[in-house]
Amino acid sequence: MMNSMSIDALLETALHGSLSDEQARQLSHCEDTATLATAAATLRDRGFGSGVSYSRKVFIPLTQLCRDVCHYCTFAKTPKRIEQAYMPVEQVIEQVRQAEKLGCKEALFTLGERPELRYKAAREALAEMGFASTLEYLAHVAGRVLAETSVLPHINAGCMSEDEIALLRPVSASMGIMLESASERLCEKGMPHYGSPDKTPEARLQTLRRAGQARVPFTSGILIGIGETRAERIDSLLALRDVHREFGHLQEVIVQNFRAKEGTKMASAPEPDLDDLLWTIAVARLIFGAEMSIQAPPNLSPGVLPQIV
Repeated sequence: MMNSMSIDALLETALHGSLSDEQARQLSHCEDTATLATAAATLRDRGFGSGVSYSRKVFIPLTQLCRDVCHYCTFAKTPKRIEQAYMPVEQVIEQVRQAEKLGCKEALFTLGERPELRYKAAREALAEMGFASTLEYLAHVAGRVLAETSVLPHINAGCMSEDEIALLRPVSASMGIMLESASERLCEKGMPHYGSPDKTPEARLQTLRRAGQARVPFTSGILIGIGETRAERIDSLLALRDVHREFGHLQEVIVQNFRAKEGTKMASAPEPDLDDLLWTIAVARLIFGAEMSIQAPPNLSPGVLPQIV
């Protein structure tokens, strides 16, 4: 345990400067969530006052096929469990236009990672539409949305090469990839990212760096409660801070809490409680300072929005 003077000194540093990596790591020993949250709230007010922002968006699951097998995921499906490999572009346009009438400003494109590398059904569907890859089709669909509606595409396309980022940049207002965790341990056998090549920390951080080099506004964040330690959470936040310090392109950092779901390998895994979530949000604010937008998805923690804010 840390003594109160050590905590006070760390928080004083966070409030009047910036925590070093070493200082940030010391926060993992502090279990006084209320004290951390009070300091974090001071930084929040300094950066944002009483404002809480949100985006009215329509969710576009372009494909639920994915080559990864994350043990907590219910989004990804096998070809036998879906009616079509990809949403047709006209269906996307129709949904976006309906959302536009309801005041939506953003189309959030989500999709599995490179399903054509795993599933014949994905390869055949793409070939039939005249595309060589999922991301090539995504660029076409996002381009249609941008040209035919006032809604701005935001693309969560997973790990991307420099060429793929360049392909998607002209048709999106911003992009994103959840780091989830910088811990290689979570990729080992028996852990939630085992068998998911796109979830290796270096692959995801490399995408973040490539986006920074291309000056793409980007969203990222961490997923808590999937077997990581608090120290590993801090290391993950520091990895994001390092990338942002180098390129300045992170517009938002998400702190997302794991929720156990039926039909997954982690259906009976314990979920992080509210105190654990609030602790992580506070630490994220202390690490990133007053200026960074920090999001905690309210739909994953119904009824406790005031505490999260």
